[in-house]
Amino acid sequence: MGQEIDRSHFRKRDFDEFRDRLRQETALLKTWFLDGAFDTDKLVAGCELEAWLVDPAGYAAPVNERFLALMQSPMVVSELAQFNVELNTTARPLRGSVLNQMQGELSTLWDQCNQTASRLDAELLMIGILPTVRERELTVANMSSMTRYQALNQQILRLRKGKPLKLDIKGRDHLKTSHRDILLEAAATSFQVHLQIPGALAHRYYNAAIVLSAPIVAVSANSPYFCELDLWDETRIPLFEQAVQVTLSRAAKTNRVSFGTGYVGSSLFECFEENLERFVPLLPTIMDEPLEKLAHLRLHNGTIWRWNRPLIGFSDNQRPHLRLEHRVIPAGPSIIDTIANAALFYGLVTSLAAQARAPETQLPFSQARDNFYAAAKDGLNAQVTWLGEKQGAVCDLLRQRLLPMARRGLQRLGLTAANIDRYLGVIEERLRRKQTGATWQRAYVAKHGKDMQALVNAYRTHLRSGAPVHEWGL
Repeated sequence: MGQEIDRSHFRKRDFDEFRDRLRQETALLKTWFLDGAFDTDKLVAGCELEAWLVDPAGYAAPVNERFLALMQSPMVVSELAQFNVELNTTARPLRGSVLNQMQGELSTLWDQCNQTASRLDAELLMIGILPTVRERELTVANMSSMTRYQALNQQILRLRKGKPLKLDIKGRDHLKTSHRDILLEAAATSFQVHLQIPGALAHRYYNAAIVLSAPIVAVSANSPYFCELDLWDETRIPLFEQAVQVTLSRAAKTNRVSFGTGYVGSSLFECFEENLERFVPLLPTIMDEPLEKLAHLRLHNGTIWRWNRPLIGFSDNQRPHLRLEHRVIPAGPSIIDTIANAALFYGLVTSLAAQARAPETQLPFSQARDNFYAAAKDGLNAQVTWLGEKQGAVCDLLRQRLLPMARRGLQRLGLTAANIDRYLGVIEERLRRKQTGATWQRAYVAKHGKDMQALVNAYRTHLRSGAPVHEWGL
């Protein structure tokens, strides 16, 4: 959930001054877009992996502060709940053997984290929603101590006029409950893929990522259970959207977590303009930073969680750059699965962004949105509509159309044949066997019964093996 702030209580003048600085920085950003000021010399890849800390019995272990104190790594940081942490990888040019390098770094960091966690009688687990997590554990008592999290909780409840957050998720079972803080969000952990993109084509990449969100979430789904109920293949999607619902109306266009309100026309600036016009500040922290650092704009953007989120950063040469954060992928099931998911995204978004005819002209935004929620709900069994075509099975679309497209995209980027074969081969086998993390979890329950503790223990045994999920047995 981003950078730390210095306090959690705000006055009206804090909001007024923050909005004024936000307007100034947004105006400056507009000139950067008009002038082509962004660093555009290469595509750069990176990722963030959110993970659970669990105890030997397979339940959430709220020990992240002690864990981080022992770990002492800038690549591993706190998350909202005391049983979550985030692992980060180094940004690398998207070429050659970059996927092997990403997997190697993430594997090494994962092993170091587990060695540290063992000193606390804990272990890391990568899974979209921990099946054993109980609603009573998702309370402020287990909130991480960062001031940012306390402030977010206070501000969201203030905007809701103190009314509890409500969950209403209809899947195979039906979950309907209410909650008095934002800790429900901590139950949803993701694998966030980053891509630094050229300024002139940033709108094409952003729109392509929206189009691709449905097939990507279908093939990566890993979150079928919450509160021992069988819900969506990727329950993390509705859970996160409803867990930080600021407005009291679900139909509002100012939801902080959403698929967005539409494609962009000619510039990613449209997203930041929308941020200014539609979203009230949640963390009006005034920072002593030069206007050119866009400190307030970036903080504000960090409290708006589009499933495809544009980011502003700065390169080593201090030039601003644009990044795309693809947030639809859950954590897990294994490290090689996560990198394979990233490979699929990088290949597909590169191919689509380069098409002579923009894909967003062939698929209405409303249909892309409907595809996304259908895929999150039904996974590889979902029916979706592709570019200018009739509705069909997303699994067939991935196997017949999108895998070859991803291969062409990775070749276009200059990745090695060995990298392409290895990681797209994982996706191909997952599709052939129709076994995602979500389908494996359901198959395990179907065979052994709804024992969430046994499910978690079997899951982590497979995770320790390093095998991709399509090879997991029951």
